[in-house]
Amino acid sequence: MLEHAFKEWAVICRGLAEGRQAILLRKGGIAEAAGEFVVEHTRFWLFPTYVHQQRAGIVPEAFSLLDQAEAEKPAQQTVRISHYAEVGGVYRVRDLTRALVLAHLHLWSEVTVRSRFEYREPGLFVIPVRVYRAAASVDLPMTPYYEGCRSWVELEKALPTSGAAPILSDAEFDDVRRNLDLLLNPTALV
Repeated sequence: MLEHAFKEWAVICRGLAEGRQAILLRKGGIAEAAGEFVVEHTRFWLFPTYVHQQRAGIVPEAFSLLDQAEAEKPAQQTVRISHYAEVGGVYRVRDLTRALVLAHLHLWSEVTVRSRFEYREPGLFVIPVRVYRAAASVDLPMTPYYEGCRSWVELEKALPTSGAAPILSDAEFDDVRRNLDLLLNPTALV
């Protein structure tokens, strides 16, 4: 059972659900303490959001995912929860070049990466996540509590994770983490 959720663009949630990416990039929401992102939970539901996502914010290869996410958007005032994630590490990137070299691992456009990186204090958090498809999706009513620019929300009730299936195999997820280690920690022993 999990009761916490991480808010992310619906198109990115779809990319995670399809194995097109296995990392989250985060700066910190306006409503977060001091505007600073913190990994508050190492297991959480993906909470798809539609408010700030835009075609210009993603790479052209993800346009079809955006179209699908918009077409399958649940009824107004409803959020559909169908996948959860487990954190496989946290990297704090303070060099724009290192943030840009990760382009093959996510769906954000270079413009989005640059603007998020430069917002307030330069830097980004890179979080490898292993994503699981729930046995059944759950539609929850969208409440005022869920709205706003913050990364984390507590769901009105804990949802079951039993019967969930991983999107990536163990070997595929290990490859993602090794790739991040090589790109972000070039002095680490492998």
